[in-house]
Amino acid sequence: MIGKLDRDALAQVLSRTGAHDDDVVMGPRYGEDAAAMRVGDQLLVASSDPLSLARERLGTLAVNVACNDVAASGADPRWLTNVVFLPDDDPETLDVLTRQMDEEAQALGVAIVGGHSEYTPALERPMVSLTAMGLADEFVPTGGAEPGDRVLLTKGAGIEGTAILATDFREELGLSADLLDRAESFFGDISVAPEAAVLREYATAMHDPTEGGLLNGLVEVATASGVCLEIDRDSVPIREETAELCDVMGVDPLAIFGSGALVATVPEDAADDALAALAAEDIPASEVGAVAEAGECDAETRGFGVALADEFVSDPIRDDLYDLWT
Repeated sequence: MIGKLDRDALAQVLSRTGAHDDDVVMGPRYGEDAAAMRVGDQLLVASSDPLSLARERLGTLAVNVACNDVAASGADPRWLTNVVFLPDDDPETLDVLTRQMDEEAQALGVAIVGGHSEYTPALERPMVSLTAMGLADEFVPTGGAEPGDRVLLTKGAGIEGTAILATDFREELGLSADLLDRAESFFGDISVAPEAAVLREYATAMHDPTEGGLLNGLVEVATASGVCLEIDRDSVPIREETAELCDVMGVDPLAIFGSGALVATVPEDAADDALAALAAEDIPASEVGAVAEAGECDAETRGFGVALADEFVSDPIRDDLYDLWT
């Protein structure tokens, strides 16, 4: 088995996590990737994420994934701690991994302030777990979407997954070097900090889709908010490179690792202003759907989830790339 815990297992973990503290603004909840604690007149936002796959750019992704969760919660990522597990004494891998993390942290203006490193022979590949922290004036949750809101998406679906395909599966794809190089360059688009800084002024909810792709990210927003999201699949931007690589490998662009895109729900009367603000920063974005009351999208279950074309999705999505690795 690989990937996130199922909903029941996660509920068991969450039921035994946390303790009462008046300064905790956001603690452990389904769909919420970051915690928020009052520190003086600001909020300290923190999020942790492990990575072990996507070996070619593990350090690059690890820094961005951790920082994205903090940015999507309304904070400016500022500090990182990293925990590095190595399966054996491999100086070359350690050099590449730490160089990637250092370069990406510097590019984002984030300081790596500590952590831990060790050899763990039971592992088959390196694993890193980063904790990102930043300060915010207000916390933007995953679970804040309100009926009537509009759903916005920046950049496009499957950006992270496309870059991973172009590196980890380069030989299997059998596509032109030019196309694969363009797809690999998507690693430079993984950060959502710029668009989060714009959208936090408008958003009722923000979330960066990672494992399970855009579709799973939308399910998490719907579940955390207790609403239904009506999504127009044809309105979801998918880059040409993403479409070509996904077609060859037989995976859904909406169900592969989605870092690089930011999902935000904004009040209907703020949607145009939010899109204009993103455009002013040269950040592509689209309106891809709307928020409805739970039950309005699916008469049979009358629950919360995502209505996508003729499909209603309420259960977490397993990332399509996992089958390629296994």
